[in-house]
Amino acid sequence: MSAPGHTTSRVAEQATGLDLRLAAEVLSDAAAKAGAAIMAHYGALAEVEFKDDSSPVTKADRDADAILLAALSALAPSIPVVSEETASDRMAPLGQSFFLVDPLDGTKEFIKKRTDFTVNVALIENRFPRFGLVYAPARALLTVTPADGVAIEAEMAPDAKGADLNALDHKPLHARAANPAGLTALVSASHLDEKTEDFLTGFNVADRRGAGSSVKFIEIAKGNADLYPRLAPTMEWDTAAGQAVLEAAGGHVVDMNGARFSYGKTNAGLKNSNFIAWGRTILTPR
Repeated sequence: MSAPGHTTSRVAEQATGLDLRLAAEVLSDAAAKAGAAIMAHYGALAEVEFKDDSSPVTKADRDADAILLAALSALAPSIPVVSEETASDRMAPLGQSFFLVDPLDGTKEFIKKRTDFTVNVALIENRFPRFGLVYAPARALLTVTPADGVAIEAEMAPDAKGADLNALDHKPLHARAANPAGLTALVSASHLDEKTEDFLTGFNVADRRGAGSSVKFIEIAKGNADLYPRLAPTMEWDTAAGQAVLEAAGGHVVDMNGARFSYGKTNAGLKNSNFIAWGRTILTPR
């Protein structure tokens, strides 16, 4: 099965004219700077606060957010930006083109001094992700989509001076075709629930691994796993960048009816419904 979304991407290109290669270069540089800001606070537990929804937030979230918003303003000042840390009205109407930003996805993992937290930036066009960047600073792992239908990974250390994407040694990402007789499933490290356990019983899962943040999407995009079911709450900025990278690598993200997962759900306050991320093969429960 081929990667979905190429028709939508061509329409989107006409809508904004955004140069994806330039976006990849500018935002990789910003991600290196944001990663350095995040790692400067790594382990600083005294900085943890809690938002109204009881989710944790740190100074690292806010410092990274400021860096990314400045970069997006310079790159594409006419395209609105919705960030987890600055979205005051999550039900406000959005146009057909907007950025989704999570400056520190996996704050709980960050607080626990794990390495599976990420910087997420995505461009949504006509309800679907067209561009995505996922950066795991503690792993020095950058993944980004420099062209429609292309996803790459590169080693990129956090650096307050930034980084040059063109100087990095990168390689393409390719999701794998699943072996139905023995799947590798990824589950949330912090939000595994009974519904997810029940869903996985419908498949021949030979290996199951826990991970936080958008790292789960990236592991599938790298060909290291086959599926990631998420039957617990998420927000649009949690998933859009990972979906963009995975789809460009040949994978899929679908809702429980098998439709491509979409964005701009302001009627739901930008809350996601349940979804399944797959590699190149979408399977049905036995």
